Amino acid sequence: MNDLAHQLEGLLQPWQPLPWLAPLQQCCRQRLQRWQRDRKCQQYLELLASLPPAPAGLTCDFTGAAVRIGRAGQLDSAAMEALQLALFGLRPWRKGPFELFGLAIESEWASNLKWDRLSAAIAPLQGRRVLDVGSSNGYYLLRMQAASPALALGLEPYATFFHQFCLLQHFACLPRCLSLPLKFEELPEMTGFFDTLFHMGVLYHLRAPLDSLRALRRCLRRGGELVLETLVIPGEQPLTLTPVERYAKMNNVYFLPTVTALQIWLERSGFERVRCIDVSRTTNAEQRRTAWIQTESLEDFLDPADPDRTVEGYPAPRRALLLAEAR
Repeated sequence: MNDLAHQLEGLLQPWQPLPWLAPLQQCCRQRLQRWQRDRKCQQYLELLASLPPAPAGLTCDFTGAAVRIGRAGQLDSAAMEALQLALFGLRPWRKGPFELFGLAIESEWASNLKWDRLSAAIAPLQGRRVLDVGSSNGYYLLRMQAASPALALGLEPYATFFHQFCLLQHFACLPRCLSLPLKFEELPEMTGFFDTLFHMGVLYHLRAPLDSLRALRRCLRRGGELVLETLVIPGEQPLTLTPVERYAKMNNVYFLPTVTALQIWLERSGFERVRCIDVSRTTNAEQRRTAWIQTESLEDFLDPADPDRTVEGYPAPRRALLLAEAR
């Protein structure tokens, strides 16, 4: 954990000199220093320190619905017990599924369904520099590895999910994949560096979405691709819903546009060739309570008398996937 800044420098070595590398390293150091004073983060570090080393001959499979690391029987019973304690200590597992040494992690979200909706439509990731904003535990970063990107960099400011990625990477040891404990807004100006930028499940949490989209545009090279997924409301008009207090029990949801409004936002923020590739209602097949979370899930967010509405009376969650190119 303490050598994250050095890992970042090594990861970016092929593209140096980069004027923003030192400020980015400093941001990471400051965040980790704050976390070291947090009791929960101290517990996470203890769990990571208790993990067994990666066994010789370990293999990974990033092509299936569940990301598979290792295989059953590679760890002895004591090592498996330490692994299971660490996995449960790092709950909730929101994104997944995973399988570690034969142990299945049934995450709250069946994230493979979203990956299936987008993977065939996006520009091929081979050889590309990819940024995943709000990367959670790195499920999508790991699924990308099957396509051999030159760089897969994630941003995850929430300690639980960041440390989940650290656990996975402890075993996978991927040389061109890294998660940083930062928000996108904390990055120094990385103008034109990335070829592909994933921004999924984040936009509705932002108070100034157009400003954020413009900042995303600056990070992409000209012609680079934005993969955007966010909550939307039904309708053909360029309208936006602003919840009074909460949406689906979330108090940090600010703007839910129609797809039409979202396309206008993107065009006004410096993107072209904007196209919507999917709109899907969120169902219990994709988001549900499992043994790997200890919180509420989709069924708790919907009106029990009308599943087409949230408990607050708004349209039930539906998510749109859009692709756009930076001008």
